[in-house]
Amino acid sequence: MIRIVVTGSESTGKTALAKQLAEHFGAEFVPEFVREFAEEKQAPIGFADHGPITRGQMALEDRHAALAAKGNGLVIQDTDLLSTVVYCDHYFGSCPQWISDLARERRPDLYILLGTDVPWIADGIRDRGDRRDEMHALFHAAVAGSGSSYVNIEGDWDSRWTQARETVDAIV
Repeated sequence: MIRIVVTGSESTGKTALAKQLAEHFGAEFVPEFVREFAEEKQAPIGFADHGPITRGQMALEDRHAALAAKGNGLVIQDTDLLSTVVYCDHYFGSCPQWISDLARERRPDLYILLGTDVPWIADGIRDRGDRRDEMHALFHAAVAGSGSSYVNIEGDWDSRWTQARETVDAIV
């Protein structure tokens, strides 16, 4: 099993790129659980929500990993628990240790960290358009400290696709 996670600050094209990579490589695509959670809650996410978010994300990852095991063994994820840790730390000043521990235990083979050099697109859920560089720095530090390999990808949409595709090609 090879797990690749597309991560980074808000509105950097993570979902679109992860879906495109999964389709191109015939991989299992794991969506971002917290987006659906936030849309259903229709209220700001609170500190206590991080437990259900963590369990929901893990359930999605495990379900898709089981499907990938029956296929080509490649999983492409639109974020993972490291994102939960970064945002929990950012919004609330700390993250429960058990979530940080799980993020470390479940780290992927590769992180694709997307830069903030593309236009911000508001969508009603995103709220850090003016702090993308700050958030990118937090994600970079988290990814660099995760113990997983990672690659930074920047540029326009076509350039991102080419860089990501070539990176995944080199792994698979």
